[in-house]
Amino acid sequence: MFMRIDRLQAELPQPKRPDPNAAAALQELLGGKYGEMSTLGNYMFQSFNFRDKSKLRPFYSLVSSIFAEELGHVELVSTGVAMLNNGPGDPTPDVDVSKAPFHDMQDIRLAGSFLSNGGGAMPMNSNAASWNMDMVTTTGNIIVDLLHNFHLECGARLHKLRVYETLTDQTGREVCGYLLVRGSVHAHAYALALKKLTGVAIEQMLPTPNINLDRIPECQKYLQEGSHRRLYTFSQDYPEAAGVWSNDEVALPGDPPGNLEVVDGAPEGGKIPELDGNYGAFAPNYKPEEIFEIASKLYKKSR
Repeated sequence: MFMRIDRLQAELPQPKRPDPNAAAALQELLGGKYGEMSTLGNYMFQSFNFRDKSKLRPFYSLVSSIFAEELGHVELVSTGVAMLNNGPGDPTPDVDVSKAPFHDMQDIRLAGSFLSNGGGAMPMNSNAASWNMDMVTTTGNIIVDLLHNFHLECGARLHKLRVYETLTDQTGREVCGYLLVRGSVHAHAYALALKKLTGVAIEQMLPTPNINLDRIPECQKYLQEGSHRRLYTFSQDYPEAAGVWSNDEVALPGDPPGNLEVVDGAPEGGKIPELDGNYGAFAPNYKPEEIFEIASKLYKKSR
C-alpha cells in the first residue's frame, strides 16, 4: 500500500509569468519516452511482479523504494506544468468571453492543455502523444530489468538536460535541476545493483551523458545538502536497500564527496503551491464565491 504526503519533494518557485510553451517542453519530462511516467511504470510493475522477493530482498527493496520516489516525481513535474500554464486571460469572474480573452492560446505548442485540461498536466509528451504501456519493461529476469532501468535513467538524464537547455523560466529549471540530481542517484543505484550481481563495474559509465552536475546552477543546493548520496525508502519497510546503496560506496566522481546512505522515510520537501482559478475558462465552476463558502464551512467542520 502507499501513503500520500501533502508536500512536493522539492520547493518550486512561482513563475514570473504564465509560459504555456515552457509547460509544453516540461510535458516531455512527464509523458515522454524517458519521462517520469515511464520510470514510474517500469519500477512499479517490476516491484509488483518481482520473483523471489525474500531471497533477493535487497534488490526488491531498491526497486520498491525508487518506485515510491517516482510517484513524487510525477507529482512534481505535473505541478510545474500546471504552474506554468496558470493563465493566461482576465482573472476577474465577469470577464467578457465575447472579447476572445484567450486569443493568444491558439498559437501555443499544446493548445489542448488549455482547451481540454484547463491548463493542467496530462500523461503525454511535448507533442501531445499519449504515454502508453509500450514504455514499460518487466521481464521477470532481475539482471535484464536492472540493466533496462540503468539505460532508462541514463536516457532520462539526457532527456532532462535537453529540456533544461530549452528553458529560461525559473520554475521549469528548478524541476529539471532537482530531477537531474535524483535521477543521477537512481542511475548510480542500478549500476551498483548490477555490479553486486555480476561483478561488472557499470558505475564507471557514469555520468552519462558526460556532464557533471556542477555545471547546472539549479542542482547546487541539492548537491550541497547531500541529496546525491541519499536513497529514500519512503517507509520503514525497505532497510535491505542498504545492501546495495551502502556506506562502503561513495558518491560519483565530480559530485561532492561522501558515503552513500539510506534514509527511512521521505525528504522534507516543500509546500504545494496554490493554483489560481481562471474564471473565464470556467475553472473553477459554477459560482466561485459559493464554492469557496462551502469549502470554508467544510474545512472548519473538519478541524
